[in-house]
Amino acid sequence: MAFIAAFMAHAPDANPEDIGLVETPTYKLYSVCVRDQEQALVTARKLVEELGVESIILCPGFKNKDIAELDELVGADCGVNVSRGDAPSGAVAMRAMKREGWF
Repeated sequence: MAFIAAFMAHAPDANPEDIGLVETPTYKLYSVCVRDQEQALVTARKLVEELGVESIILCPGFKNKDIAELDELVGADCGVNVSRGDAPSGAVAMRAMKREGWF
């Protein structure tokens, strides 16, 4: 049986029905983008209940309150982690998002 995880990121034009999958015999990694916290909550429930996700990794754009809501929603059998970089990495990502009109 494979370990099943998901990476969830924010994107202003996201369609959370589009879920990608990278898979090996021992690991499944789903990837999905959401527009906002409401979509994140609905999508997280789907990932856990329908796809058996055991760990959700969030992009740095999730606020602490959002993370707490997601953690409570998915329960004790699914871990919630946040991917955070250092200041220079964050600046690079911010420039790219501004260039693409996210802000």
